[in-house]
Amino acid sequence: MGNQPSVLLSAFADEAANHRTALEQMTALAAIGLRRYSPRFIDVLGNGQVEHVVDLTDDKLDRLKRFHAEYGVSVTSIGARVGKVKLLDQEDGSHNRYVPFREYLHGEVARTIRVAQALETKLVRGFSFYHPRGTKAADHLGPAADQIRGITEACAQQGLVFGLEIEPNLVGETGPLLAELARRVDHPHLVLIFDGGNVAAQNKNPVQVFEEYRVTVPYLGWMHVKDYRIDPALVWTGAVDEERLKNFVPANAGDAGHELIFRDLREQLPQITARLSRLGIPGFFLEAEPHLKGGGQFGGFSGPDGMGVAVRVLCSALDYAGISYDLRTFADIRELRGF
Repeated sequence: MGNQPSVLLSAFADEAANHRTALEQMTALAAIGLRRYSPRFIDVLGNGQVEHVVDLTDDKLDRLKRFHAEYGVSVTSIGARVGKVKLLDQEDGSHNRYVPFREYLHGEVARTIRVAQALETKLVRGFSFYHPRGTKAADHLGPAADQIRGITEACAQQGLVFGLEIEPNLVGETGPLLAELARRVDHPHLVLIFDGGNVAAQNKNPVQVFEEYRVTVPYLGWMHVKDYRIDPALVWTGAVDEERLKNFVPANAGDAGHELIFRDLREQLPQITARLSRLGIPGFFLEAEPHLKGGGQFGGFSGPDGMGVAVRVLCSALDYAGISYDLRTFADIRELRGF
């Protein structure tokens, strides 16, 4: 195992918590064997007040950091909402909001950077903006790239790296579009986040998903792991709606073709990790975001049982592909408890 290329395992722990409490999330991570997570929605005090991590006060961030120390957990990235707003101030029948970009930089983006620094991570997850519904994403690459460059530069000024995630209904909804955005932005602190489930959800088969993954490899920063089973009864209309978000499955049971992706990733990892190392990133993160009990525009849910299933399936897929990974060991437990 020692000579194999390796990845760092992580998860969106809010998916594993029935009530989104910090205590549930830390407990689930520890029990599954994970040391890292990306915070998103969280009830820090356990009083029923679920907040996005970007909106936490200093006191709550400090409390969360005490949970991290107690449970031996560190932060992979901020599971931010950055870029999930309209690109243009244009009515299109959607409920997505528009925020003038300068206001957005000094508001949502600045708050996200503040929390990344407080929680001691270099990575911020984000998106590529909603183009007007009914228009082609490719027609909006220029304005989207300009705004993504502004966000990337704001992150880079604070030593952070901005990760742009592939997702349906946004400008960067396909591998080629996402790679073209990265090419246009042309900044070392911008990386791409591939998610095979988000591509398969666009009624694409494993070969098509793999081809989209391959074009992102030169810019790849980390990867979210979810899978999606195409329902032939759902007619593809060019957009992912709520009805389609019910079809997420473990990574060995859908149409994303993770076996094919991971076998190729094994060969790419040495070069990718060397590039990430120059940015101060400790390795290539594979992050479980399985949505096994449902997904949505700003998150998903799997439950502690679903997250356990998803991580075990992911580990099995990595074993088959010949990629090494790390889970907690008895030595970790002894160190955490000071034995």
